[in-house]
Amino acid sequence: MTGTGSARVRRARVADLPHVVQLVSEHAEYERAAPPPTDLARRLETLLFGSETPRLRCFVAELADGEIIGYATCAPELSTWDGAEYLHMDCLFLRDGHRGLKVGPLLVEAVVAEAHELGLGQVQWQTPPWNTDAIRFYDRLGAQAKEKLRFHLPVG
Repeated sequence: MTGTGSARVRRARVADLPHVVQLVSEHAEYERAAPPPTDLARRLETLLFGSETPRLRCFVAELADGEIIGYATCAPELSTWDGAEYLHMDCLFLRDGHRGLKVGPLLVEAVVAEAHELGLGQVQWQTPPWNTDAIRFYDRLGAQAKEKLRFHLPVG
């Protein structure tokens, strides 16, 4: 897909799931969140590979030696206010030690290309307000922020 001399970004494959699950765990820890469920690999396999038109898309950043150092996930969503679909980038994460090496923009480019391929005119995402490094990164990309709080309500 896309790459630099040291890393490339490509669509995740089923064989990548153990690496993606490990990165999700590291991402949750980084964001001070609860760990993912123990059956995350099974859940992601269904969402990513369980149908001809998957609900979730995943891109991985891979070094030349095959080590997967980051990922981005995204899914089409709807905006009532715009009366249009957009691509929601749910996660973007690079393992510590690999940030600032121009790999993050490659992951974002893959998500933007996916939005373009789907005919969607916008990508949206969020980041915690304390994550100033991510905010600076997104500002450098030319992204615009909207202040909102995110709520969740367990069902069941």
